[in-house]
Amino acid sequence: MSKLSLSVAVGDYDRHRPLVDGAVQIDGVDPVFMLLEPEEIFFRALRNAEFDICELSLSSYTVKTARGDCPYVAVPAFPSRAFRHTAITVRTDRIKTPNDLIGKRIGLPEYQLTACVWARAILAEHGVQPSDVQWLRGGIEQSGRVEKIALNLPADVRIENIGPTQTLSAMLAAGEIDAIVSPRAPSCFERGEPNIGWLFPDPTAAAKEYYQRTSVFPIMHVLGLRKTIVEQHPWLPAAVFKAFSRSKSVALAKLADTSATKITLPFAEEQLKAARALLGDDFWSFGADANRPTLEAFLGHHHDQGLSPRRLAVEELFHPSTLETVKI
Repeated sequence: MSKLSLSVAVGDYDRHRPLVDGAVQIDGVDPVFMLLEPEEIFFRALRNAEFDICELSLSSYTVKTARGDCPYVAVPAFPSRAFRHTAITVRTDRIKTPNDLIGKRIGLPEYQLTACVWARAILAEHGVQPSDVQWLRGGIEQSGRVEKIALNLPADVRIENIGPTQTLSAMLAAGEIDAIVSPRAPSCFERGEPNIGWLFPDPTAAAKEYYQRTSVFPIMHVLGLRKTIVEQHPWLPAAVFKAFSRSKSVALAKLADTSATKITLPFAEEQLKAARALLGDDFWSFGADANRPTLEAFLGHHHDQGLSPRRLAVEELFHPSTLETVKI
């Protein structure tokens, strides 16, 4: 029997490389890999369901799953995770603490971005609710960015689009807004312009304290499979989950071989040791049960912020065949 030829759109990460180079196989699948930036994958997947298997924004996926109109079903493999204390860039001449943001103007590229959900959750811990600020939506570096999916937000969330030729980075540098919440730091921050900095001066220390208190290592992306393919081949989700899990394990084994480091970064051995000390040996875990505290926290924040009309259960996010891990 011939293998299924399926398109697979994912980011170019070390945890995907064993799959891309063929060292790890997806049972029954002849994959056509496309290594793309997340923004392109998400736009094409959520607008036109262009890929058979692809990386998806956890927030966008949750919005559409809660509404019942998502063309994908996920497996609990998590291509991207990140603590988002670095996602909040501010005018340091005005903003010294999170509470200083109350009543201020905050830019973001899209309200529903997963990084923005986690950043707003951090702000809420400090008493700053989504309704306490004026949100300005637009491109960080390029004008004309729009929300990928239609939203029905609470009436007390004030959000408006910036001008058609404006960018949030330029507005922050000029003092026209007070902060930006975004997955990537704006260029005015990267250039070291005066009075531009992180809200949390030591974001690593803040993230470590957050994890020690909550046991939450934020998930950014999930892996989705087109529902029409899964309906025809119900064995596929388990096969994909197994393959991506093995690929991650191979990548982590290579990362641990520090006789010649596999990443272009000094102190890799020390950083790996520190990650394990904080997060445990399986610090980038897959699976629904292993990540229940993080997933429960996210689903609660997502609903509280008005992005999902009802609070989903963790089990609703994933194909049933991937909720139990087979020991091999």
